[in-house]
Amino acid sequence: MSKTIVLLTTVLLAARAANAVDLTSPSFKSNEKIPAKFTCEGQNLNPSLNFGNVPAGTKQLVLTMHDPDVPKDLVPSGNFDHWFVWDLPANSTGIAEGAGSTMGLNGTGNPGYLGPCPPDREHRYFFRLYAINITLQGKTFKDRAAVEAAIRGHILAQSELVG
Repeated sequence: MSKTIVLLTTVLLAARAANAVDLTSPSFKSNEKIPAKFTCEGQNLNPSLNFGNVPAGTKQLVLTMHDPDVPKDLVPSGNFDHWFVWDLPANSTGIAEGAGSTMGLNGTGNPGYLGPCPPDREHRYFFRLYAINITLQGKTFKDRAAVEAAIRGHILAQSELVG
């Protein structure tokens, strides 16, 4: 019985690892505060992000950043899109500080990165990287939900970094 449990655990961990792509930042560690430089109180630059362990068959990468802690009286969904980027080549190793690719509209309706600027308390900011088996070249998306809907069913691997 214990051998079966160990084997099953090993198989599940291997399957989970196979579905993860690496997403890290030299600017902050996951579950740490995002430095002021990358917020509305600083230079409002996107942080440098590193990608790795991209699976075979990946055609493009998609990156999103959102805040799920917004007061519902400000945004009824409680979510605020800070940034989303698509059309990233599969061989990308990251995004440099202050750079981007094909960027969608943030929660204010403007293209590009909008750094954290919580109005009421500390918030969490979720950066998600998706390795997808389709290309989104030439497509446009009005918001993060639209790009996530377009890639649903085409995600080979994904990862999350929380600031």
